[in-house]
Amino acid sequence: MPLFQRTRVFRIYCSNVMPGVLQTHAYATALLEAITDFHAIPNDVADAVEARLTRSHVVREGDHRFALLVEESVLRHRVGDAATMAGQLGHLLSVMAYPSVSLGVIPFSATRRMWMIETFSIYDEALAQVELLTAQVNVTAPTEVAQYLKAFKEFADLAVYGAKARALITAAVNELG
Repeated sequence: MPLFQRTRVFRIYCSNVMPGVLQTHAYATALLEAITDFHAIPNDVADAVEARLTRSHVVREGDHRFALLVEESVLRHRVGDAATMAGQLGHLLSVMAYPSVSLGVIPFSATRRMWMIETFSIYDEALAQVELLTAQVNVTAPTEVAQYLKAFKEFADLAVYGAKARALITAAVNELG
């Protein structure tokens, strides 16, 4: 929580799942249950979901700005059932209206100058956290954080925003069946 409370500018790129700060209760539960099962670790999903949702209050409270980028595939990969995904995608549409949130979607059709990489978050310009299968890596060396800032800018240039992003999200909802 202290990192989230003191950070003013969040830059988050997600290539595989919804950004944690935007996850609904049902989506977070389905995702964390899958992770728990895969890693065969003790099931503390309920507590982990509550902690994630508590952290996500920063999107609605305080003096924070969020620049979030997701690959279009994130909208289409089903985490949980169709109802879970519909709720998650609907939540994305509503969060886009928050004045503190900029949500970009990198469409399948984007001409790539930057290849897809692992999910990462940049907190102000001091820390980049990279999510790997088995660990979270904290990057603090200024030259390395600068590389993540550069990658974020490249991804941001590929993304669509506003009505075009809403159209991609709505299409994903409509294809849930």
